[in-house]
Amino acid sequence: MTLRVVDLSSAPEPDAAVPPGVIVAYGSPHSEYWLDKATFTLSEQPCDDRRVVVVDSVPRALTELTQRCRNWPIASAVCDDVLRCLDPAGATLAGLVTESLAYSTLQAGPEFGRWLSQRGPARVPDSVEPVTAHRDNDILRISFNRPERHNAFCTGTRAALLEALAVAQLDPSVTGIVLSGNGPSFCSGGDLAEFGSFADPAGAHLARTRHSPALVLDELTARLGRACRAQVHGRVLGSGLEMAAFCGWVQAAPDSVFGLPELGLGLLPGAGGTVSVTRRVGRWRTAYLVLSGHTVDAQTALAWGLVDAIGFAQ
Repeated sequence: MTLRVVDLSSAPEPDAAVPPGVIVAYGSPHSEYWLDKATFTLSEQPCDDRRVVVVDSVPRALTELTQRCRNWPIASAVCDDVLRCLDPAGATLAGLVTESLAYSTLQAGPEFGRWLSQRGPARVPDSVEPVTAHRDNDILRISFNRPERHNAFCTGTRAALLEALAVAQLDPSVTGIVLSGNGPSFCSGGDLAEFGSFADPAGAHLARTRHSPALVLDELTARLGRACRAQVHGRVLGSGLEMAAFCGWVQAAPDSVFGLPELGLGLLPGAGGTVSVTRRVGRWRTAYLVLSGHTVDAQTALAWGLVDAIGFAQ
């Protein structure tokens, strides 16, 4: 079974402490046991508890979630395992290594292989300048610059972003960073045309963990706090959301939409999102974003703590 549904009013089962896989609870959020143990809880009543996701219809949400977990049972289970194991208050590197090892496992699995075969051959368009950067007095302004692809994140983007961030790492006169995106979106996630181009999952793991913008953004946020800022708009998906969430302050345009669509590829977040998003919204709502595939708007993101403000006032 890839998904188990429990009623919050029911008593805990004798074997409930055994790692159960994906558990979705529902009902009035009064059972502390299931609220804490479940992957997340659904409710139709307003609730500020970060373990609860408010939906229009619990039966409809359960039907959708059941189908998605049946379509991608391995990725669903692995995502649940990772989110339960990670300590969001722990060392960032340890979390990213755990995430990346799980991601590489799924890259070698049948669900990602199925998606690749359905996609077929693809070619990543050349980008002359995938990232732009300039100094504005003591502020370093960095922008994703593949507007024709909604700033989809590719290997070239990663290298250029790391090069730009290195300026802030090495120059103590940089007292602030603004990360943004040119064109209609901040960043729509990984460039799907590039997926599957890795030589092998182990090598891909080393590339993710040895050349990680997430680690650098986390380091710069530790130094600069809210002065390490992301200004997001349009699509803020996948790796775009995961990296922005590492910043000390996230400002969202009203048109922003946020999501973690990786399950549809047979994968889980692989750019640090199991750490960065979980730190902001808790493992329960992070799991919901992944397993449901739904996006949330700027107002919901603000209420959850996924962003810190709506609007770009300086």
